[in-house]
Amino acid sequence: MAHLSRSMIACLHSGRLALLAILVSGGIVLQILACALYDNWWPMLTVVMYVILPMPLLFFAGSNSSSLMSGDGDGWANFTKFLTGASVVGSIAIPSILKHAGVIGWGALAMELSSFAVFGIAILWVLQMSSEDEYSVF
Repeated sequence: MAHLSRSMIACLHSGRLALLAILVSGGIVLQILACALYDNWWPMLTVVMYVILPMPLLFFAGSNSSSLMSGDGDGWANFTKFLTGASVVGSIAIPSILKHAGVIGWGALAMELSSFAVFGIAILWVLQMSSEDEYSVF
């Protein structure tokens, strides 16, 4: 992208951020629709896991986010990976348990899991963008 002008690069970066915002908004809409369409608000329990999910990364990862992608790391990096993994499993397990208990239907489960997939894509994209120099989050 070195041959593009600065204004074109800024426009492309703004477009990527706008698409990321659309992804997150789509995940929120799917989450709310899973509850509103079936007149059952139990699937909103998954929102707790979505709120907890980035907390270990914010508290324990610090400015060295590259250690999270490697196999080795100190105790805090491993603890962060564990808490993040537990939140991810909880995000999938809560709707599955609710479906197994007969509290929600198949449609709500499908919307919950697709909301999780959209949020997962958005999180992976944020991690990819933060590894670039132009999008340094920390």
